[in-house]
Amino acid sequence: MPYFTRLTDIVTCSLTEILDGTTDPEGTLREVIQEMEEGLSGARRSAQTADSNRVRIQRDIDEHHAQTDQWANQARLALEAGREDDARNALTRKLELEDLLGGLRPELDAAAKTHEHMLRIQKALEVRHSEALRRLSEVTGSPAGIQPESEPAVHTVAQSQLERQNEVEAELEALRKQLGT
Repeated sequence: MPYFTRLTDIVTCSLTEILDGTTDPEGTLREVIQEMEEGLSGARRSAQTADSNRVRIQRDIDEHHAQTDQWANQARLALEAGREDDARNALTRKLELEDLLGGLRPELDAAAKTHEHMLRIQKALEVRHSEALRRLSEVTGSPAGIQPESEPAVHTVAQSQLERQNEVEAELEALRKQLGT
């Protein structure tokens, strides 16, 4: 029986309420955990897609910046050589690219915000998933609380904790550089 229809349902769910209405808490928790794992998988894919879009747009912006510099240089060289029409054409192309860049910047901002939003959802889902695993451990009385078919979920949680630790270390290093220590 599906318990969740949207990722936000997972984030806002009350495991206590779900478990109060069941005669098989262990089975229910296993179903809930499976749905959470599917939701986490989807959230990770969405975050990765959003990040890929952000990277692609940034690459386009960088390429267009380089092209505007090339057209400006060509205009300068053409003018130095006395070819005013060629300089005018080069500057026209430069302005066209600048207009294109003006349209890409809001797209980049939107892609970055989407990526950040998906990461927040992913982290919230990971917290709820950890809570469900803990509750399952309490119900089963075993430290792991998970049968072999669910081991990838435990690995995913451990992997997320390692990623979090790496983020902390990266931020710490950035702060050290800012402070010059």
